[in-house]
Amino acid sequence: MPKALNAQQARVLTDIPNIGKSMAQDLRGLGIQTPAQVRTMDPLASYEQLRGPMGERHDPCVLDAFLAAHEFMNGGPARPWWDFTARRKALLAR
Repeated sequence: MPKALNAQQARVLTDIPNIGKSMAQDLRGLGIQTPAQVRTMDPLASYEQLRGPMGERHDPCVLDAFLAAHEFMNGGPARPWWDFTARRKALLAR
């Protein structure tokens, strides 16, 4: 199934570039059900909420994908998740 070319075309989470079935399931587990909710989510806070019962973080690339999805839903271009690695590293270094 093709991905949305812009935020207005995204009808379900998996329409968003970089969001597949597994990532959509993570978002739903956080209470984010729609692309519109991705627009208003805090990518770092959402990533931190994914910690398991023992406090383990998900792979840091998940944050890259959240950043990419958030930017896309706020009018940015579709970009690969790895374009956000430097931003993620800066966020996590704080």
